[in-house]
Amino acid sequence: MSHFGLLCPAASGHLNPMTTLGHALRQRGHRVTLLTIADGQAKALAAGLEFAPIGASEYPEGSTRALFARLGELSGAAAFRATVAHFQQATRVVLRDAPPALRQLGVDALLVDQTSFGGASIAQALELPFVSVSCALLLNQDPDVPPVNTGWRYRQVWWARLRNRLGYELLGRLARPITEIVVDYRRQQGLPPLSDPSQAYSQLLQLCQQPAALEYPRRQLPTCLHFTGPLTDPASREPAPFPWERLTGQPLIYASMGTIQNRQLGMFQTIAAACQQLDAQLVIALGGGCRPEALPPLPGSPLVVGYAPQLELLQRAALTITHAGLNTVLESLAQGVPMVAIPIANDQPGVAARVAWSGSGAVVPLKRLSEPRLRQAIDRVLADGSYRHNALRLQRAIQGSGGVQQAADLVEQAIATGRPVLR
Repeated sequence: MSHFGLLCPAASGHLNPMTTLGHALRQRGHRVTLLTIADGQAKALAAGLEFAPIGASEYPEGSTRALFARLGELSGAAAFRATVAHFQQATRVVLRDAPPALRQLGVDALLVDQTSFGGASIAQALELPFVSVSCALLLNQDPDVPPVNTGWRYRQVWWARLRNRLGYELLGRLARPITEIVVDYRRQQGLPPLSDPSQAYSQLLQLCQQPAALEYPRRQLPTCLHFTGPLTDPASREPAPFPWERLTGQPLIYASMGTIQNRQLGMFQTIAAACQQLDAQLVIALGGGCRPEALPPLPGSPLVVGYAPQLELLQRAALTITHAGLNTVLESLAQGVPMVAIPIANDQPGVAARVAWSGSGAVVPLKRLSEPRLRQAIDRVLADGSYRHNALRLQRAIQGSGGVQQAADLVEQAIATGRPVLR
């Protein structure tokens, strides 16, 4: 049996899939320890994992609330710059604190979130085998595919490929504060420089929780990358109380803006106003952005909760209104639920573009958001059966991808053999 260390940011969109995969490995007899800041401990314990805190001085318990409060008020380029600044400090912290903790724990293999930017260098410095896990949108660069932080449409023409290459160059410049920290660490450890972004990912195994059907056609995928579908399991999550008795039996519309970009409270007013004339019940999950009682009365009197049992609610939903966070999108599609996406920042425009490309939902850009536009998009998705048809098509693709158990099989194979697990 192996002792796996998990490296990922302490945000729900990363913690949920990573701890779910850790839970599956623990169920098979492995020892699994999550290494992240103090606010990740609750999710580790809910999944039955061990926990090793890092970054105690920079990130004491409760610090993510203040961080997410700042990020949640931003959108677009401002949110992206703030996210880069956060990851700059987080990368410095993980490179400083994770290596000694891993040595002390006796970890012999790592699972590294693609956005834990120093993870590959740590694994190489400690001579540990590691697996890369894409919990957000797949970060592997491909000139045929637009950068993840854009809502650009997929086009197979020369000018689109040129646009994509220029977009990746700009993205690299914007992320330079992060990469410079990794470059310094590698120099200090005597590791060779990374000449290509793909070298930061495992050459043994890369896991992506998208189904292949929700990714643009690619020609430059590594042979060890596997699309497993979403890494979900209700048994590995913290319970979320919910007033089930207040559901009316009407068609359910579930609205969530995630756990980070959720402080733009006027958006919930717009969502409620757009839904109030429908023969449906709207349930809004605030994701910790504020307490329900802090909101003013909303049109139509929707059911508003701080956190929601999302997996269970989506089993009853006719429509999801989402910020296009990947986990909410995947969990909606796993239930065959079409969407209206309102992308806010970071990779959400890219996720929303794939929702539109796949025909499983409509997109309303944040800058164009209004009650009439949102109502029009909601009416279109509910009335046009093609959206539900495509959501069900992606549901079947997810069911055929293997999910968390397939991912655990692949991880065990990679670590046991020490050889790349080819697609």
